[in-house]
Amino acid sequence: MEGVSLGPLFLRWNGLSIAFGIALGAFVSALEARRRYQEVEIIHHLFVPLVLWGWIGSRLWHVLTPPLSSVQLGLTTRSYLSHPLDILSFWTGGFGIPGAILGGTLALWLVCRKEGLPFWEMTDLLAPGIAVAHALGRVGNYFNQELYGAPTEIPWAIFIAPENRLIGFEQAEFYHPLFAYEAALVAAVAFLLIWLSRGRFASQVKPGEIYLGYLACYSLIRFCLEYLRLDVALVNEVNVNQVFFAALFLLTAVIFARRRLARDL
Repeated sequence: MEGVSLGPLFLRWNGLSIAFGIALGAFVSALEARRRYQEVEIIHHLFVPLVLWGWIGSRLWHVLTPPLSSVQLGLTTRSYLSHPLDILSFWTGGFGIPGAILGGTLALWLVCRKEGLPFWEMTDLLAPGIAVAHALGRVGNYFNQELYGAPTEIPWAIFIAPENRLIGFEQAEFYHPLFAYEAALVAAVAFLLIWLSRGRFASQVKPGEIYLGYLACYSLIRFCLEYLRLDVALVNEVNVNQVFFAALFLLTAVIFARRRLARDL
């Protein structure tokens, strides 16, 4: 069953999973705001542009770097640009987390600059909630039978229906549950971020380092999982997502080091 009907509305489990993740993530961030003696309303103020521009960025990333499953259906960047209305048909094709990271971070920076809010403090306030939303959102991939890895015979392999298998893998029935790996690892990152924010070392954590930790951890997770992924996004035969996350990991490391050295001088 792909979802649940509520009168004329049909709610897909994938969408409900994402919505629940966003709601729970906002709740976690609201708790963090209260702990930091911030007004809880600031979360509502920040989450709307973050979700909106994260969604726009993720959709544009998909349009510019469509995965193999979309390309096999004819949903290439050229086809999207030739039929711009297809870009708005978000139920066709998909989304890309790199675009969500870029769009959401840019939106937060612009809002902080406009409202006079401390950007790095706001990133730390939101980071645990973002990780929670990310982990729960990935669970939705199970219902769409997407984001699976290479064929395997391991005991926890998942069955993929023939209509959801990539060309060239029609005969393989069981695959790595890549979405579950990512969900579990990002959930662990969420707990790590909460612990760093509240644990015995919290006083040693500088503004921005919680968010940088999320970016660095997820970049490493995603870079490694891309080796198992079949439905990759290729640009000139290069896995563009893997390159992006390698670059993001290095960037976060450089920013972290520069901020630490600047404070120590």
